[in-house]
Amino acid sequence: MIKFFRRIRYDLMEKNKTVKYLKYAVGEIVLVMIGILLALQVSNWNQGRKEANKEQLLLEALHQEFLENRTQLDSVVFVHERSLAHNEYMISLFPINPETINIDTVSKGFQYWGNWSTFNPSQGVIKSLVNSSTFELISDPELRVLLVSWEDVLADYKEEEDIAVQLLYDHLFPELASNVAWRRGGMKDDRFDKNYLATVDFENLFFRRAGILNTILGLDSKGNNELSQIKVTIDRILELSTIKTNDKIL
Repeated sequence: MIKFFRRIRYDLMEKNKTVKYLKYAVGEIVLVMIGILLALQVSNWNQGRKEANKEQLLLEALHQEFLENRTQLDSVVFVHERSLAHNEYMISLFPINPETINIDTVSKGFQYWGNWSTFNPSQGVIKSLVNSSTFELISDPELRVLLVSWEDVLADYKEEEDIAVQLLYDHLFPELASNVAWRRGGMKDDRFDKNYLATVDFENLFFRRAGILNTILGLDSKGNNELSQIKVTIDRILELSTIKTNDKIL
């Protein structure tokens, strides 16, 4: 093809057809430029397709990670809600009359009152994504914002959980351990003083535990909504990545 165009140029030059030669030269330049632009367009399209497919793989991994995190969060919330229910059951018995109370009834309230669970989400995908150049592959601006803000949202929620665990181990468990035998039947131990059930210290075990559980679950009067915020964030990340995974680019 190049030899063909060169032959045409030589023929025009030899025949002194300058004007025709110039027109031909311009046409040839235009054709070359069009060819270059088309090649660039194809190259850009191929590059865009490759990046879109890479984004797709990242979103699928991210979606799976947050599916597992949502399941884990639901399990943690279940433990908190169950513990709160048993605390509220015990509170409904106050004030307790040591002379008439049935120890089995009180023991029922102790079954889950101190159970705890913490949310420890998997973050391998999101951390590797946010902290590397691959983050630029995420095209959805809302998803980008959610991924960047995830660490702060998680920290806010975890703060309440940490306070709850610290309260249990630093105050509630030690208070209970000083009055109730752990390994010899608890309140059914002959040495247990039933008058302890009528004390403010005993009641405070449940009021304080219920208070912190209400805070974690966003049920307190302060209107704390860390749990709600983390649920909304997870669900929105799942929704956005689902949209992408249903629109796979081949």
